Amino acid sequence: MSWIVRMIVVLPALAALAGLLARRQRTFAAAIAIGVSAYVAVLAFIQWVAPARTADIESIGALSTGGLQVPLHLLSDRLSGLVSLAVAVVVLAIQVFTAWYLRDDPRYGQFAATVSLFASGMLLLVQASDLVLVLVGWEIMGWCSWLLIGHDSERPEARRAAYKAFIVTRVADIGMVVGLVALAVRAGSTDLITVLTASGHDTALTVGLVGVIIGVAGKSGLVPFHDWLPDAMEGPTPASALIHAATMVAAGSYVIARLFTLYAGHDGARTLLAVLATATMVYAALLALAQTDLKRMLAYSTLSQIAIMLAALAAAPRDIGSAPAVSHLVGHAFFKALLFLGAGWLSVLAGATALAALRGRLHGRGALRWSMGLGLAALAGVPPLIGFFTKDTVIDAALEGATGGGGARAWLVVVALFVTVVLTAAYCARAWLLLDTPLGRPESDTSINTDTATASATGTAAETEQHTGVPETVVVAEEDVAVVTVADSADDAEVERVHAHGHAPITLAAALSVSALAALTVFGTLLLTSLNGALHIGVLTALLSVLLVAGGAYAVWTLSDRGRHDVADRVPGHVREAAVRGFGADTAYLGVGRAVTAVARLVVVLDRDVVDAYPRATAVVARGLGRAGERSHRGVPSLSLVGLLVGVVVIAVLGVTAWR
Repeated sequence: MSWIVRMIVVLPALAALAGLLARRQRTFAAAIAIGVSAYVAVLAFIQWVAPARTADIESIGALSTGGLQVPLHLLSDRLSGLVSLAVAVVVLAIQVFTAWYLRDDPRYGQFAATVSLFASGMLLLVQASDLVLVLVGWEIMGWCSWLLIGHDSERPEARRAAYKAFIVTRVADIGMVVGLVALAVRAGSTDLITVLTASGHDTALTVGLVGVIIGVAGKSGLVPFHDWLPDAMEGPTPASALIHAATMVAAGSYVIARLFTLYAGHDGARTLLAVLATATMVYAALLALAQTDLKRMLAYSTLSQIAIMLAALAAAPRDIGSAPAVSHLVGHAFFKALLFLGAGWLSVLAGATALAALRGRLHGRGALRWSMGLGLAALAGVPPLIGFFTKDTVIDAALEGATGGGGARAWLVVVALFVTVVLTAAYCARAWLLLDTPLGRPESDTSINTDTATASATGTAAETEQHTGVPETVVVAEEDVAVVTVADSADDAEVERVHAHGHAPITLAAALSVSALAALTVFGTLLLTSLNGALHIGVLTALLSVLLVAGGAYAVWTLSDRGRHDVADRVPGHVREAAVRGFGADTAYLGVGRAVTAVARLVVVLDRDVVDAYPRATAVVARGLGRAGERSHRGVPSLSLVGLLVGVVVIAVLGVTAWR
C-alpha cells in the first residue's frame, strides 16, 4: 500500500513535467495527461478497496529543524482513500473532455500539464499526514489556479480574474500559514497525529484554528472572500470544473475535516466557521437565482455548496464527526463536475454561456440533456440521486448537533440549511426551464432579451470565441436561433450548429466522460458506504427536505408561467443588475486595494521625510561644514606652511643623524 500512496501523489507531478516538455506535440501531451490520470484513478481505486487500516507512510524523510519535528509522512485510511478516488475520477473525466474542448487551442499542452500538477497538489494534501505537506499541496493549487484562470492571457478579463484570484487567496493564506505554524509550535511537531493529540497552550490552539478558518475562507470563497470565484469563470470551462468540483475550493473542507477533533472542542472557532458558512450558503444561493450566465450561476452554486460542507463541520456532534461534510464533498465533486462539463458542451453548440442565448438548447439533446438534468436534480437534492443523500446527511447531523447541546450555533446552521434547500431547488428549476424550454413553439417564450444576453456574456463570450471559434456577436445570433426553429430533428440542428460555430462534433471519449459523471451522480452513493457516518438519513428531515425541494421548484414553475418566462425577470431591474454584479463586492475589493496602496505610500513618505530625515540631516550638515572649511582655506599652500614643513623635515633628519 505504501508505494501505491506515493505513486498517487508523484505520478501526476511527473505527468505535468513530461506534458510540459511535450507541449508542442499535442497528441503525445494528451496521451500523457489522460494515460497517467487513468492509471492514478486505478491506483486510487485500489487504495479505496484495500482492507480498512491506517498506514503511516514515509515520503522523502524527515527534515532536521532542531526542536520541531517535521517527519513529512503520508497517511492512508478510509477517508483519504475515498477522497483520492473522487479526485482522481473527476480529474480523469476533465482531462478526457479537455482533449476535445481545447482541440484547437495552441496552448493545450500547457493547460493539460497544469491540470496534472493541480491534481498532484490536491492529492498530496489529501494523503498528507504532515502540516508542511498540507501547506505545500495548498500552495501548489493556488499557483495552478492562477495559471488555469488566466490561460487565455491575451484577454484582459482573464488576466484580471487570475490576478484577483491569486491576490485574494494569497491574503487569506496568511491566516493559513500562521494557523498551521501555531498548531505545529503547540504540538512541537508538524505530524498530524501529534497535532491532534497535543494538549495545553489554549492561545496557540485558538490562533491555529482561527488562522486555518481564514485560509479556508479564502480558498473556498466564503464571505468576504467570495467574489473571486465567479470571476474565475473567465478561465476555460474544464478549469472551472476542476477548481469547483473536487480540488481547490473543496480542499478547505478536507483540511478542517482532518482537524475536526480540535475544532470539536473549541466553541469559538466553530462559531466563527458557522457564521461564515451560513452567511455564504444563503447569500450565494440568492445570487445564483438572479444570474444571467450559466457558468456564473454554477459558480455561486459552488459557493453555497462548499458552505454546506463547512456548516456540517461547524454543527455536527463530536461522535458523528466529519463524515457528513466529506460525504457532501464527494457527491458535490461528481455532480458539479458533470454540470460544468455539460455547460462546456452546451456552450460549444450554442456559442455562448448566457442563459438567454442558451434558451431551449437542451431540448432534444439526448445524452447531454439527461446528463444536465441529472446534475441539476442532484444539486437540488432530488432523491434518489447522490445530492439528496449527502445533503440530507448534513441536515440530519446539524439537527442532531442542535438538539444535542450545540446551542445557537447549530440552530443557525439548521435554519440556513433549510432556507438553502429551497433556494437551491429554485435556481436549479429555473435553469432547467430556461435550458429545456424549446424556442419557436407556441407554449414557449420565443423572445430573447438581447441586451441582457450581451451584458451577461461580456466575460464568457470571449472565452467561447477563443475555444470554439465563435465570434462574440454569436451570443444572440439570429441565424443560430433560426437554426433551432427550422431544424426538423435534433441531429440536423446539431450538425448545422457545429458547422456554423467552427468546432468539431464532440468525440465519443468526451461524451463518455460526461456520461460517466452522470452515472456516478446516480450510483455514487454506493461509494459512501465505505466511510462510517457518511450516510445518515433521518426520516423526518428527508421528508421535509423533499417537500422543500418540491415547493421551491413548483414556485418557480408557477411564477415563470410554466416556463414561458424567466422567473428572475420578476426581480426589479436595479436589484437584479446589482445581484449580477455581486452587489459591489468587486468595488469593495478595489476600495480595499486603494486603501492599502494609500497606506503604503504614506509609510514611504513617513520613512523618507520623517524617519530617515535625521540621518540624512546629519550627512547634510557634515557635508556643509566640510564645504565651508574648504572655502576658508586657499587652494595653493602658503610659503609659511611650506617653510614649516621643510623645517620639520630638517629637524627630523638632524635628530636622526645626531642620535647616531
